[in-house]
Amino acid sequence: MIHYDITKMGGKAPRSGLTRLSARLQQELAGRATPVAWDVRRRAWVDAARRLPAELTKDDWLLTVELFSEAERPGMRDFIASRPCRLAAMFHDAIPLRFPHITWPHSVQRHPDYMKLLAGFDRVFAISEASSADLTGFWRWQGVTPRAEATAVMLGADFDGAARVTNFPAPAARPSLLCVGIIEPRKNQPFLLEVTGVLWKEGVDFDLHVVGRVNPHFGPPIEKQMRALQKREPRFRYHASAPDTVLQKLHAGARAVVFPTIAEGCGLPLLEALWRGVPCVCSDLPVLRENSDGGGCLAATVNDAADWREKLRSVLTDSALHARLQREAIARPLPRWADTAAVLRAGLA
Repeated sequence: MIHYDITKMGGKAPRSGLTRLSARLQQELAGRATPVAWDVRRRAWVDAARRLPAELTKDDWLLTVELFSEAERPGMRDFIASRPCRLAAMFHDAIPLRFPHITWPHSVQRHPDYMKLLAGFDRVFAISEASSADLTGFWRWQGVTPRAEATAVMLGADFDGAARVTNFPAPAARPSLLCVGIIEPRKNQPFLLEVTGVLWKEGVDFDLHVVGRVNPHFGPPIEKQMRALQKREPRFRYHASAPDTVLQKLHAGARAVVFPTIAEGCGLPLLEALWRGVPCVCSDLPVLRENSDGGGCLAATVNDAADWREKLRSVLTDSALHARLQREAIARPLPRWADTAAVLRAGLA
């Protein structure tokens, strides 16, 4: 039996990448996994539905895709050491260690403990080859001998469960760009506003939609900047939240999805754009190249304003280039969340 950890994500709408990942996997594992949660008072796992102690046996698996540490889950270290069942986890990224200046302080403090605890798991699935290398490098740096190697697993592109777009939507009267992601420095929205602002001044006519909740620690100044821009620039729109139906419409009307991020564990907005048949202009990061090199994407140098202006101008104005990228996006094979769940099940067989 597989026991699936929903301690943090069970009662949340899938707004962030992590909550969406947790929700989609839970959907695909339905009937094959029992949701459980860590009870801080009992310092033990409980059945999430009945709130009774979970019955874990040595032949069972506990699978968690959540972030945790001893500080927020007291007793977790002792549970891992006692090993009443087999343990599996999904590792996302080492961003709090690599970019502490733009990461929540409590995440910076707790992430090393989380990464050390993963060394005691029997299976560790990383969401990209880059994340796998980061975790393995951390273990080596810390002198930790893990019970198992971290192996990469591809995440699904079908974020809302809708069928894949396989036809060319009618072009909009004015092209639009779409940027999806939490509002914070790591996602680099201010850089995008700077680049698109220059393009507007140069006479390139397009709309820009930015979708994302605000990181309460780092995001308010960026939100303020965007709301001010929205008042003076009718071609810009900020969506603080957007349900799947709205995201579908925004993708359908987009000339391209733009993803100027400076650090990722996988890069779901890129995969989700391709699923909707929309080309993506993304940062030239090794982790994004794992998916962007397959077609439908243009990679631009991180924080290189001239390169980003060139790539965005091309995708907005070069019809032949855009048509080629669109054909590549629609034709290339893409993973589904059902595939991700199947790989996990096979790894826990």
